[in-house]
Amino acid sequence: MDAIRWHEDHLLLLDQTKLPLVEEYIECWDHHIVARAIKILQVRGAPAIGAAAAFGVALAGLNYTGDSVEEFEAEVHQAIDDLAKTRPTAVNLFWALTRMKSFLESTRGTSITDRQQSLLAEAQALLAEDKAMNEQMGQYGQELIPESAGILTHCNAGALATGGFGTALGVIRAAHQAGKEISVFADETRPLLQGARLTAWELMKDGIPVTLITDSMAAYVMKQKLVDLVIVGADRITANGDVANKIGTYGLAVLAKNHGIPFYVAAPFSTFDLSLQSGDEIPIEERDPEEVRTLGGTTTAPLEVPVYNPSFDVTPNEYITAIITDRGVIQGPYTENIAKHMKS
Repeated sequence: MDAIRWHEDHLLLLDQTKLPLVEEYIECWDHHIVARAIKILQVRGAPAIGAAAAFGVALAGLNYTGDSVEEFEAEVHQAIDDLAKTRPTAVNLFWALTRMKSFLESTRGTSITDRQQSLLAEAQALLAEDKAMNEQMGQYGQELIPESAGILTHCNAGALATGGFGTALGVIRAAHQAGKEISVFADETRPLLQGARLTAWELMKDGIPVTLITDSMAAYVMKQKLVDLVIVGADRITANGDVANKIGTYGLAVLAKNHGIPFYVAAPFSTFDLSLQSGDEIPIEERDPEEVRTLGGTTTAPLEVPVYNPSFDVTPNEYITAIITDRGVIQGPYTENIAKHMKS
């Protein structure tokens, strides 16, 4: 499935806020529409956010109709600044914007028309590379999965969250394609139900056995020995191997360790942020309280009750069995091995 697609002269984004009931694409004609889609989670998942932002930059370039190099660059730079303000935690966003900014500078000396087309080609290349990385990651990760296994996953780290194929779900998808007998437990992932709305829908489309559970059922499912491993995606991984991911990930990691269950993280190299030494330095986005006070548009709590709604939590590296990347599998000691891994 294509959550992100370039169509002739504009970008199409699958509106993930309407899934699973409605499959509808948003037509993005400028970077403002892309920025809004990222902000309100119409497109979500760290790699997908990065890819969408790259196309937002390309749209800003393509929409310039003048002949001033300075004005052209100023408009593209403004788009980069606007897009950078949408989601603070997902490092892939900033990685993609930095890449597009550097690429813009590398095209100086060519015509504005050529630079516009070059920005679009770079965004398309970034999207294609992400899908290829996911497929490679899936092959590395599926080797860690037994021939028969129950797998618990959190949020959505599939084709919907990436350029295609997926990170955590990409590993699951690769194991299924390899003929392994797997069954997946997808927890709801409150408050926005990405597990219920997106992961369950995506796995069912692929014919992969999936059972939906509430977030609060995870411990009991583990105690019943129905789960052989947990695998999740990531929005940012620091130099020491601490991982920021959708809120609730840390709790699952603690539960997995208590039950002696391997806990894996799957993420491409673009999700690593070696400028941060530990998870304590990761900026955590706090979202609208109404996401917790309501469910599917229905009020489920007192209207004035205070709400704490961090979108992500940080799982310390000691709870992580291994990190699966497109370049191979990283195990502890993480600080040393991540540094080696990123140089390879």
